Formats: sequence, C-alpha cells, structure tokens
Amino acid sequence: MDVLSSRVLIHPRDHDVSTAFYRDALGLAIEREFPGGTRFFAGGGSIEVVGSGEEGPGPDVNLFLQVRDLPATLAELAGRGVEPVREARREPWGTDEAWIADPDGLRIVLVEVPEDHPLRRDKR
Repeated sequence: MDVLSSRVLIHPRDHDVSTAFYRDALGLAIEREFPGGTRFFAGGGSIEVVGSGEEGPGPDVNLFLQVRDLPATLAELAGRGVEPVREARREPWGTDEAWIADPDGLRIVLVEVPEDHPLRRDKR
C-alpha cells in the first residue's frame, strides 16, 4: 500500500459547534472549506469536520495530537476555555499525555515526546 495522504473524518452532532471548537478553541489552521465541511491542518495529516452524525464517538476511539510543549499547550487551551478531562502525566511507555474532549466527547490525547525518549527525532 502506498499512502499519499491521510485524514480523520469527524461527523459531529452539531457541525457549527464542532467546527468552532477545532478552529477557535484548538486554534487549528483551516486547510480547506467546502459545502458541508472544513478540513484542518493537523501536523502530517488532516482533521475533517464534515456532515453530521447521530451517535457520537465511541470510547475506543481516540485522536492523538503530538505537541512540542504539553504544559504550554494546556495553558494556551485553558485561555480559550478548554480544560483537560485528564491532567498531564508521564505514561509507563515514557510519553507525557493529557486528555481533552471535543464537543461530542471524542477523546483527544495531547502527547509530548520527552527530549530523552527514543521516539524523539525533532530536537527542538
């Protein structure tokens, strides 16, 4: 399989509320807008808020977003009214993680790879 690009599609219960959350609360840049949807830049992939859903996310699905500085990211989000549903902590596998949730309850895991972690490639 030769993957050319990737994106996560989110079908929210309230399209306008979720679009505002990803745009304004998380501060993600808009990659593209089209009738019925908005695609946001998310590192090497995209998050697309499109259409509408009825059931919402299940507990077994998480959106992982790796950030450069977790404490600074949490402070920035708190300034926009986004509070963690689980505070930051070091996981047994060595990454620092905190959880937030989108308006439909989709768990968004914010991950920082510490400088001394073997997964760390970007030394900034």
